[in-house]
Amino acid sequence: MTESIRRTRLSVIAGIVATLIYFGAAELIARSLDVASAPALVIGQALIPLMPTVLIKSAIAVFGTHDKLALVITIVAGGAGLGAIIGWIGAQRRGLALVLLIGFGLLPAVVGLSSGAGLVATLPSLGGIAVGAAVFLVLLHLADAPGPGTDTQDQSPAQPGRRAFFGLAAGLSVVGIAAVAAGQSAATLARSAAGTVTKLVLPRPAASAPEIPTGAELDVPGLTPLVTETSDFYRIDTALFPPSIDAGTWMLRVHGMVEHEFTITMAELLDLPLQEHYVSLACVSNEVGGDLVGNAKWLGYPIRDLLARAKPLSGADMVLSGSDDGFTASTPLEVLTDDRAALLAVAMNGHALPRDHGYPARLVVPGLYGYVSATKWVTDIEVTKFADKEAYWTTRGWSTHGPVLVASRIDVPRPGATVSPKSGDRVVTAGMAWAQHTGIEKVQVRIDNGDWAEAELSEELTADTWRQWRCEHTGLSTGTHTVSVRAIDQEGNVQTSERRPAIPGAATGLHERQFTVE
Repeated sequence: MTESIRRTRLSVIAGIVATLIYFGAAELIARSLDVASAPALVIGQALIPLMPTVLIKSAIAVFGTHDKLALVITIVAGGAGLGAIIGWIGAQRRGLALVLLIGFGLLPAVVGLSSGAGLVATLPSLGGIAVGAAVFLVLLHLADAPGPGTDTQDQSPAQPGRRAFFGLAAGLSVVGIAAVAAGQSAATLARSAAGTVTKLVLPRPAASAPEIPTGAELDVPGLTPLVTETSDFYRIDTALFPPSIDAGTWMLRVHGMVEHEFTITMAELLDLPLQEHYVSLACVSNEVGGDLVGNAKWLGYPIRDLLARAKPLSGADMVLSGSDDGFTASTPLEVLTDDRAALLAVAMNGHALPRDHGYPARLVVPGLYGYVSATKWVTDIEVTKFADKEAYWTTRGWSTHGPVLVASRIDVPRPGATVSPKSGDRVVTAGMAWAQHTGIEKVQVRIDNGDWAEAELSEELTADTWRQWRCEHTGLSTGTHTVSVRAIDQEGNVQTSERRPAIPGAATGLHERQFTVE
């Protein structure tokens, strides 16, 4: 290997290490300042609206609620790749490489400022590039030491110099990656704790949620609970880092095609007669048998009463709700003005909304997928027409109305499980079924394409929540079997067996699971 090739390779390594240190240092600075302006987050948030629909859908399908972490990792890895190119350039043109490195590092600061962020939000990028550029220059200096076999009169300093390069490069790479991981972990902990440290004092509800009937939960080990713990509730949204909103200054604007526009503050909202309701929510990106669905107890004010105060004008047919982070959702006006428990919610499972789930206020609408209804960090409600306005996801190929389809899932047995029949040669299967606002009438189960058998249903909590089911099977031979499930709603709609992707209006098909009887 010639000395020129060797130095080029070392320069490439220097570029990669400098980039990793840049991301790591900036991440720690952002966490210490408690600002959501770490470069990976800023770049990611800028990229999300530009991503093609198929890529977003694929990311959610593969990574589920970890899609945002996957995006951060991808951005850091992509940055390291760009650092490699900058390092390659630096082997011949060091000044140009340094300019490119600084320019890349400053890009998130420029993006942040252009989106309205303050000067403090630029400090992570500025601090990160200062450290990254220094590391780049130090490593290039070490790379300049001649390697073994070069035509120099004194090669003795060479190998120590190269050993110092590789030792420093390896150590700094680990530090950079660890700093990014630590910063993301700290951010996750901060978001998780946000709901418990909020100062929102919740009033006693004017109308409490119904007591959970004894028969609403079936005693089957491994079956998903009727009420989802807040920490386990799925999160799919477009915010890499949830907005930090002061409830004391939060306001909701109601306007558009209405007789009376108005704004409402949190203090005014909490003075209204709030209601509690159990409502299950589902994500349109949920795959057949997926876990992007959950059930919680929500506290809030009926949206129909807010709209009644505004008095929508004739011809309006849609409400465009807007989030503090720029997200929008288009909801049919008739759904928000009928008798369903559509809420401007402030609490979840007895506590103020966690930051991840929309603190201080969000929308909860039974019977619609979240992309057209469940706006978090909501600050704007505009009464308008579908013909005049489009929302975030409808511009990306999803349908405009988003009604929840009847669906079911197998929880027990686990995929590929080996089961031993219980007394009486019984094998038990169990799971969940939902058709929010319509309600589940029946669940049917079959083994190995046999006849459909009716499953036992838990008692219904409300038509807006999912239901548990269980079914006993006898006479199963040893070996591998396939269990399938389908649900029927209160209007007689049978869950379709036709397989289709989530776009434009939710994935369909029957959930199946294989297990082995020993």
